[in-house]
Amino acid sequence: MLNFRLILTVSLVVALLGHILLYFTLVRFFGISKKAQKRGLAGLLAFLYISEMLASYAAHLYDNALTRAYYFFGWSWLGLFLYLLMAAIACWLVLGMARLTGHRLNTVVTGALLFSIAFAYSVYGTWNATNPQVTDVRVSIKGLPDNWKGKTIVQLSDVHLGFVYRADFLSRVVAEVNGLRPDMVVITGDLFDGMDGDLDVLVEPLNNLRAPEGVYFITGNHENFLGVDKAYSVLKKTGVTVLNDEVRDIDGLQLVGISYPQRGMRDPKIPGRILKTLPGFVPGKPTVLLFHAPVFINEARDAGVGLQLSGHTHKGQLFPIWFITERIYKEYAYGLHRLGDYSIYTSSGVGTWGPPMRTGNTPEIVDIMLDQPSDLKQKTTFQGR
Repeated sequence: MLNFRLILTVSLVVALLGHILLYFTLVRFFGISKKAQKRGLAGLLAFLYISEMLASYAAHLYDNALTRAYYFFGWSWLGLFLYLLMAAIACWLVLGMARLTGHRLNTVVTGALLFSIAFAYSVYGTWNATNPQVTDVRVSIKGLPDNWKGKTIVQLSDVHLGFVYRADFLSRVVAEVNGLRPDMVVITGDLFDGMDGDLDVLVEPLNNLRAPEGVYFITGNHENFLGVDKAYSVLKKTGVTVLNDEVRDIDGLQLVGISYPQRGMRDPKIPGRILKTLPGFVPGKPTVLLFHAPVFINEARDAGVGLQLSGHTHKGQLFPIWFITERIYKEYAYGLHRLGDYSIYTSSGVGTWGPPMRTGNTPEIVDIMLDQPSDLKQKTTFQGR
């Protein structure tokens, strides 16, 4: 709790300083001199600064079209602000370079150009976030039964149904998945964003998923924010099978689903230790492991897991946050990686958290074809389109 409060405080202070810098940049580069204009600009930036917090509070109190629209606006501003701030810093750098080299700089043209680029990039990111692409992956699993050879598993991760991503978005995703004709569908956590309200309406499109070997779900950290029991009760009304630290034999393939640790109950590294002790788990049997975060790699490999499917990272979601997720999760922050007989695929996810935009990466639906080692050259890098 202390770390969360510290991070929140630091984030608010940094955002405040960033808004102040943006104010002075706009005043300086666009020649805003009238007091009324300055007051108006300061008031607008102050409103925008508090909008994300106000929007989140309002949306949690009242779930309706108006509060959802304000929520979208408030969080969209946070994403746009990131790139406007980068543009503001670039303005001052260009001005400094011009002075050092003795050149006269047209500040209005410079500011307009840099801020227009930032705005256009943000608009692209908002469009990009609502258009997930299909990523094709082939993975070999040692001992894979012949009847599973060539079959496909579609992975959905980090949909974040809530104030932004509604049933209509999920319906489009479901239609795309059904078009791939998967044998199995797995949802690797953060199906929900953590909001209250009529969740039954949000998940109703899941009933239209078509996969002969079933649709399976494990929790992510945002199900903990929502309340795991609430998530389970909603999904029980659909055709989705919840795996809560469970093992299922799916026609000779061992499917293991480990729930994301709830706060105060388990250390995130412990699930790897409990893998071998799960009732029904057979070491050495061809295994697909579902766990929300790309962690405990060595433990899963040592337990004989053939393929681990994870998400959580969003591949950074917003440039340049990708560098942070890479630092935390190393090479496993995104894509397909192989260590001997063990493979892990970390999805960039379908939806977003916070700002409803994606820059520097693409939301994805992962279409995984299974093969036997003799039929697939061993590779250690991501394969997809």
